[in-house]
Amino acid sequence: MTHIPVLLEESVDLLVHNPNGVYIDGTFGRGGHSKKILSKLSSKGSLIAFDKDLEAVNFAKSTISDKRFSIFHGTLNSKSIKHLTYGVDGILFDFGLCSTQLDDAERGFSFGKAGPLDMRMNQESGISAMEWLSKATEKEIADVLWKYGEEKHSKSIARLITNTQQRQPITSTAKLAGLIEEKFPRVGRKHPATKTFQAIRIYINDEIEDLKINLLTADHLLSSGGIIVTIAFHSLEDREIKEFFKPSRTEVHKDIPLNPIIEKKYNSITNKLKPTPEEILNNQRSRSAILRAYQKNE
Repeated sequence: MTHIPVLLEESVDLLVHNPNGVYIDGTFGRGGHSKKILSKLSSKGSLIAFDKDLEAVNFAKSTISDKRFSIFHGTLNSKSIKHLTYGVDGILFDFGLCSTQLDDAERGFSFGKAGPLDMRMNQESGISAMEWLSKATEKEIADVLWKYGEEKHSKSIARLITNTQQRQPITSTAKLAGLIEEKFPRVGRKHPATKTFQAIRIYINDEIEDLKINLLTADHLLSSGGIIVTIAFHSLEDREIKEFFKPSRTEVHKDIPLNPIIEKKYNSITNKLKPTPEEILNNQRSRSAILRAYQKNE
């Protein structure tokens, strides 16, 4: 399936307020949002993109030939900002998985496609889901399923996984999904392994912590009057985003040595936006998306 960028028009219209400005796409994916941003910029504008999936970076380099555009492998954090200047006009984060990641069985993200149980967004670092499941205790697995998937059967599924591992290692997406479906038969359209796969993926990629670091770094780079647009796909992400942009608060983070205490003051510039029925009809994967946009006070 070709990746279809979610809430494309809405997000870019909110983001680009100065065609001569500097913008960041913190989650390039397959470049739908980046290409739209570039179409709104003048010859003086520029766009810097990031993605921790090396396949996405290579795709960008092979498909976008524009002197206003550059891309780096990694996420927006204290290490990556060496590539940047301060006074950025707008930053976009689409925190969802790219359709090409889901559709590639070798990446191990989807319970609907048989493949190795990997789930790493950056395949050059970290451990795979298969490796983690082979070492994790029953309690560790249960805690991850509950914390990141809000899976009500977390303890039962964790016990099922560890008991199975003792007999034969779980090495494929099909094996893990099949175990869960056998224990908890499907009711309705939702696959019973959905929350388990979500939880393990979030844990393996440290997605919630990554989201926080992305937002902290974005705040440090954004100019007064600059705009941050976020697109989240599940309640955990959306909860963190709302918490981050509360009217005022103080943040301390060990991984951001830029300014350890940062006062946050942003104005929400739109109500929570969801895809239209037409967009959902054309792209079912957009149905859970939530867009929020904030402007940094002058």
